Amino acid sequence: METTPYILTEFKAFTTRTKIAEVKLLFSETTYSHFPVVDNGHLLGLIAEIDIRTIFEDEKELGNFQYLYQFFFTEEDNNLLEILKIFAANETNLIPVTNDFNEYKGYCDLIDILHVYNNTPFLKSEGTVLGIEKNVSEYSFSEICQIIESNDGKMLGIFISETDNATVKITLKFYSQEINKIIQSFRRYNYKVLSKHKEDFYLEDLKERSIYLQKYLNI
Repeated sequence: METTPYILTEFKAFTTRTKIAEVKLLFSETTYSHFPVVDNGHLLGLIAEIDIRTIFEDEKELGNFQYLYQFFFTEEDNNLLEILKIFAANETNLIPVTNDFNEYKGYCDLIDILHVYNNTPFLKSEGTVLGIEKNVSEYSFSEICQIIESNDGKMLGIFISETDNATVKITLKFYSQEINKIIQSFRRYNYKVLSKHKEDFYLEDLKERSIYLQKYLNI
């Protein structure tokens, strides 16, 4: 998935000659946290809405406040996963898009990118979301997929949600009529099941044994 289809040009970028009053007006009419500043078609940086609030000289030009500019961007041939990282790293809901020559092409809106991911099978399709954990040196994506598919399941998506030097936590989504069989298969392969599922008969069995033991001890 590439950036190009999601580049917006609805609002023109600021220039160094844009008055502070105009900048404040755009931020008041949109929900953007940042907006790009260009010069001769090239990206200079972005001004943040929170920084503009500290300026009271509305008739001054934006070029007088270049020390407030932030600089981040994505290139027009970048993929959407990398763009999400840029959104998160800069705590922004807008990213300017440039080409290889730093020429400004437009911007990406966080909402549009999230809608794209919301329509992927991983999020949109019905299925079971399972959290598992294993030693970081022992897990295998191919093994995980094999466990799912050997129990007549269909894999919809998988990603590493957390990792450290010892263990890795993995979130996966699949469709299957045999959820309990899949859960027990993961345990046989020494995966720890982190999420709770009503189909997990193993946990129900432990619960029943615990209740029985408690009754026995109370006799």
